[in-house]
Amino acid sequence: MAFSDDFLDELTRRNDIVDVVGSYVPLTKRSGVNMFGLCPFHGEKTPSFSVNPERQIYHCFGCGKGGGVISFIMEIENLSYPDAVRFLAKRAGMEVPEDHYDPRQNRRSRMLALNQEAARFFHAQLMADTGRPGQDYVRRRGIVSMVKPFGLGFAPDSWQSLIDAMTAKGYTRQDLVEAGLARAGKNGSLYDYFRGRLMFPVIDVRGNVIGFSGRILSDGEPKYLNSPDTLVYSKSRSLFALNLAKKSKSGYILLAEGNIDVVSLHQAGFDSAVASLGTSLTADQARLLARYTSQVIIAYDADSAGRKAAQRAIGILQPLDLKIKVVEIPGAKDPDEFIQQKGPQAFRELIERSGGQVEYRLEQTAAGFDLNTDEGRVGFLKAAAKLIASLPGSVEREIYGMRAAEKAGVSRDAFLTEVERVRRQSAAAAKKRLDREQTAPLRAAQPKERTLRYDNVRSAVAEEGVLNLLCRFPEQFSDLALTGADFTSPALGRLYDAVAERVRQGRSVSLDVLGQTFSPEELTLLAGILQRDSVPAVAARQAMDDYINKIRTEKERQSRADDLRGYAEKLKRTKGYGS
Repeated sequence: MAFSDDFLDELTRRNDIVDVVGSYVPLTKRSGVNMFGLCPFHGEKTPSFSVNPERQIYHCFGCGKGGGVISFIMEIENLSYPDAVRFLAKRAGMEVPEDHYDPRQNRRSRMLALNQEAARFFHAQLMADTGRPGQDYVRRRGIVSMVKPFGLGFAPDSWQSLIDAMTAKGYTRQDLVEAGLARAGKNGSLYDYFRGRLMFPVIDVRGNVIGFSGRILSDGEPKYLNSPDTLVYSKSRSLFALNLAKKSKSGYILLAEGNIDVVSLHQAGFDSAVASLGTSLTADQARLLARYTSQVIIAYDADSAGRKAAQRAIGILQPLDLKIKVVEIPGAKDPDEFIQQKGPQAFRELIERSGGQVEYRLEQTAAGFDLNTDEGRVGFLKAAAKLIASLPGSVEREIYGMRAAEKAGVSRDAFLTEVERVRRQSAAAAKKRLDREQTAPLRAAQPKERTLRYDNVRSAVAEEGVLNLLCRFPEQFSDLALTGADFTSPALGRLYDAVAERVRQGRSVSLDVLGQTFSPEELTLLAGILQRDSVPAVAARQAMDDYINKIRTEKERQSRADDLRGYAEKLKRTKGYGS
């Protein structure tokens, strides 16, 4: 059964969207009734993320995401609808109705419980005689004291040990497969997914074990084996050790490459270290970092792969307006080896001396050219001009422009002239793109979500207008002679029927209640529609009539076109025309 409308109305009343969103996003600007901040769902430097306290909705004019307070928690905390409801209920001190039954929630809770039991099993194995290979590895790496804080474990080199232990606790074979802890062989039998590896539980910021990462103890591939994506775990949206790093008082988060690096850094006193899980840093992971810090220090390996990964990470982090620095590690392959050789204080000094991301990228650009040759200098200056031209501040461009000019042995004025030429080219290209978008209004009217694309844009624009007015002025339109079947867009038609039913019942239009029935993409579409205030109350009735007439006109036009096509097809079949 679903949550009752009364419960959800009370839940959202107690969780004002401005308060909830404001705990994640500084809302520093006001325009009319809307409050604005930097969007937490995509990178931007100019606030386009709006919160409307009157309608209790949010909408980003940049990426298009929108919805109510439950939708926001679902998106930012990566939760299902029932879990987001429970999250907000706990925040407001409300009891969730005990008669609510949700099979997905039960599956999620069962999977988290299974992961917790598996983590206990792996930890017990590490402490037992069977875990000696893991114990030896932990001693060799000097991280014995980190076994308990990180919940480290050992997966025996056995095909069935975890399966047997978990089935004895009442979990089914299907549970183990869905959690990514077991896999089916060609003959249908199951085998443990993790075998002969040091196990790192992946724990989210709420303390749940959501997955695992297993490191091989000798040579071989893959070095790290990670849980597949499951109902509770998304590799691209999780960071190893963020549950610990978020408590750090260091003022920055240290981004390392691998789990062992992170554990070693914590062992050495750098308690803000985290790592991505088997993938390069993703945009979702970057946004997750931005929720807990304003400064990220990249401490990747010193090899060419690490330098390339650092460049990619900078590109992903930069749009989030974070302060970014890069630690360059001399004489060692990674932070762990450097600390083993020189000690924690030496690494702390490296962090303090680490350069900003522009300086690092400029140095890496220069390393790709032979500056002793004219050809090399020209290549470097062209690449450096593109980099420096992308900087927003004129002071930044001048300072780094001077450094680039000195490296290549050319005059500052000549190089800065080239930088400005590149900036003008980029601006002209951006203007052309904007002009193309503005001269294609029908294309611009399409929803960003491709699964919701409109077949008849002219009618859909009118259908959006009907929804907008119905939500804004329900008291004027409680008896419209219109149904969702009259709409050309199935999504808009279903939204209309749901909204009209609430209006007939005398209830407010709540995106959070609609969230039980509609997808996040559909709620985003509705939130965008509700942000428009182009028609005042006094003109609403006339505007509604115009919209309805447009819908009916388009429906008649489409019907005639379908009749003509049908007639043409009939002629082809009966008389062979067009063959």
